[in-house]
Order: sequence, then C-alpha cells, then structure tokens
Amino acid sequence: MPEYKAPLRDISFVMNELLESEKLYQTLPGFEEASQDMLDAIIGEAAKFCEEVLAPLNQPGDDEGCHWSEDGVKTPEGFPEAYKQYVANGWPALSAEVEFGGQGMPNMLGISTTELTGSANWSWGMYPGLSHGAIKTIEEHGDKQQKEHYLTKLISGAWTGTMCLTESQCGTDLGLLTTKAEPQADGSYAITGTKIFISAGEHDMAENIIHIVLARLPDAPAGTKGISLFIVPKFNVNTDGTMGDRNRVVCSSIEKKMGIKASATCTMNFDGATGFLIGEANKGMANMFTFMNTARLGTAIQGLAHGELSYQGALAYARDRLAMRSLTGPKNPDGPADPIIVHADVRRM
Repeated sequence: MPEYKAPLRDISFVMNELLESEKLYQTLPGFEEASQDMLDAIIGEAAKFCEEVLAPLNQPGDDEGCHWSEDGVKTPEGFPEAYKQYVANGWPALSAEVEFGGQGMPNMLGISTTELTGSANWSWGMYPGLSHGAIKTIEEHGDKQQKEHYLTKLISGAWTGTMCLTESQCGTDLGLLTTKAEPQADGSYAITGTKIFISAGEHDMAENIIHIVLARLPDAPAGTKGISLFIVPKFNVNTDGTMGDRNRVVCSSIEKKMGIKASATCTMNFDGATGFLIGEANKGMANMFTFMNTARLGTAIQGLAHGELSYQGALAYARDRLAMRSLTGPKNPDGPADPIIVHADVRRM
C-alpha cells in the first residue's frame, strides 16, 4: 500500500490563492487572527499527525477489524492510543465554539483536517467524525443544562457522539420507527427499542458515548410528525456533569462489512435507557436534520478523501508498473519496458 502524503500544496492553493481566506477572515469578527501563516502551520501539523500516526494504522486496522464481546467493542490495535494523542493535541476542539472549550478557528480548517484524517484512515476518523453532528445538534436545539453537561466533553473529545435513526423495519422511511420514549417522574424518558447500522455506537476510544436518538412518545401522531429527539448517554451524567452509572443501552452485535472494517457499525439495544428530550416534543425529525446535514457534508468529505488516496495509489502504481515503450522513444532504456505513466492514455486518466 503506498505511503499517504497530505496534499499540502493543493490545500494551500485553495485556501490562500483561490479563496484568499486571509483577506476574508480579516472582515469576519472573531477570525481576524487567522493569518495565512497560522492556517498553513495548523494544516501542516494535522498532516504530520495523519501521515505519521493514522496512515500506518489504516491497513492493519482493516485487516484486524473490530472485536465484539458482551463487554463492548474493542477497536484495532493502536486506535485508542491514536485517539488519545488526537485529543491531547486539541484537534476535536479546533473549530468548535469557544464558549464550550473550543478553539474557535474557522470551519474551513476543521473541514480540511477532516479530509486529511479521512484520507489517512477513514475507519479511524469515523469515531470522532460523528461527534461533530452531535455537537451541532445540541448547540442548535439543546437547553442550557444539556449544553453545559455535554458540549464541553464532546468538544474536548473526552466523549464521542452517535446518530441513532435506522431500525430493522425502517431506513429512509423513518415514519415507521417504533422506538418508544416513556415519560418519567423526574422529567427524563425511558427509551426502549433497537437501532441498527449505528456507526461508532460502541468502542473503547472514549470514556462515554452520547447517542442522539429518534423515538416516539406514547401520544405521538403517526408518521414523521410524531417523532421526538433524545440524548441517551452510554453512562448517565450526574447533575454536576460527571459520569454516573451505566445506562441501559448496549451493543448487541456489529456488522461484518466489505470495507471500513475498523469502524464499528453497531446494533444498539435500548432497554428502558434514560434519555432526555432535545427541543420540543414531536419536532425530532426537523431537529435531527441538523445532525443529518452535518453527516451529509461528512459523506462529501469522504468522497474527497477517498479520491485523494486513490489518486496517490494510482500514481504510485503507474510510476512503478512497466509495460511497453513510449511512443516517443524509451524512457527507461535500462529496463525491459517503460513505466505506464509515460503512456498518453494513462496520463489522461
């Protein structure tokens, strides 16, 4: 597998020459200090982490995959250690709100580092990647207490987030979901149901996992108009924001997949798990679009990331693979044939 190299020149061209981001940020309150030198330095450090830490884990992680047991999911060797380094260096907080511990840098930096992470190791990047949607959802729709309890930990990377929509009988047609939310005397809700295809639903990389869950109240209207949105933590959170006892949510299995095998795709069982309503009752579908739209942007970044890695692999192969001679004369006269990169049709690819 070819060695991944971050496309720093391409990124610098887009940020500094095409978009002239330094000029733009001088006009935006809060971003005045985002100079070209600062942007280039941050991207350079992100590239170093991706090339030296994440990329070497990519193939071994895919070979090993994740391991499920009744105690949880074990990610491939090196994944938790890489995540600790990622958190220690402040990468999760790069473009998050300063109010909750973020660094307040331009979102373009966050997008760029996500692309680098994805090219280096998409499976690994899925674990912190889902947190962006959870953060945005709580920022947009959570109440003051929810923001105080969850955002700081999510932004720091101490906790990660998930998006729990799909059930076995409903994928795109979420109006058919049956997960229930029963109101409790203390203002919480007991969440009961099963969600499938939950990326990063269980793992050993962060101390807590915050599930953002669609469920239906007892008196809810039928269809998507009767869906509400809930926060359901893996470990309950005490009133002072510290972690409490284990919540009644478990991973019952993980999917066997063709690709991104080092990313745990989970079946999650909620058995009267403690949950908390986000926003208004029966407005969950609209509120969840905050998360879904963030995930859609992530999918677009995945396309960029895989395209870059595929190009680098194809380029390395074309420089190494020998076949026939160039139409303009031998380019590798000491070898039995020329590298295929010299052929016009290959160069046009």
